[in-house]
Amino acid sequence: MGKNKTNDSGLVKPKKSLGQHFLNDAHIARKIAESIQSIGPVLEIGPGMGILTRFLLQNPNIDLKVVEIDGESCNYLLENYPQLNDRLIKADFLKLVLSDIFPIPYAIIGNFPYNISSQILFKVYENPDYITEITGMFQREVARRIISPPGNKDYGILSVLLQTFYHCEYLFSVQETVFSPPPKVKSGVIRLVRKKESMGNFPKEDFTNIVKAAFNQRRKTLKNALSGFEFRNPATLSRWMNLRAEQLSFNEFIELTLHLKTIKS
Repeated sequence: MGKNKTNDSGLVKPKKSLGQHFLNDAHIARKIAESIQSIGPVLEIGPGMGILTRFLLQNPNIDLKVVEIDGESCNYLLENYPQLNDRLIKADFLKLVLSDIFPIPYAIIGNFPYNISSQILFKVYENPDYITEITGMFQREVARRIISPPGNKDYGILSVLLQTFYHCEYLFSVQETVFSPPPKVKSGVIRLVRKKESMGNFPKEDFTNIVKAAFNQRRKTLKNALSGFEFRNPATLSRWMNLRAEQLSFNEFIELTLHLKTIKS
């Protein structure tokens, strides 16, 4: 561990380059910690100065590890929460192999850095077998996008991808004033719980490509937005081709994927 020191106040200085906005409201931190449904292994991303960590460590049903990229925060955490000694991973979460963190599936929690929150969620989408739950705080715009149903202007790529594997729920909003420094946006706390039911066997890479292509030209009908894809039995899909991406559910996108010509019958 490096010799990075906290500042003269004994606190960690938030770093803009890491998107750090430290939550300073213990009531909200407790509320987030109590929102997690999982028991067993839990990974906290970006604990900062540990305001959420403190409540997670008090939960006897949780086997906690934390991942933090900032050396100054790591030093602060080890000084103030010595029980994290063998539970702290100093690393970039986006570069971790998720199956290496715990030997069994686990939950993720955090006050997620806004500058990488979407990347965190895409990584979760790529690894649903390992991640059973995601509970935590996002920029409110991102939070609303994730839980949005079809037909809503907030409904987009992340909505479809995550709702395919997770039940998504918006829990509560958080004002800018409870952070240091205050972000320029409001925040929202959400919970995603992995579905118990199987989504069936479908080619995930093709599914992802179709969803992204459809929403990258969301003002166009699917007939035009997906013109680069060839489908078997196009007449079967005609009921969707004059619609726009935001009008289809994840199940309908799965059905589109299963009709790709590259898929063997």
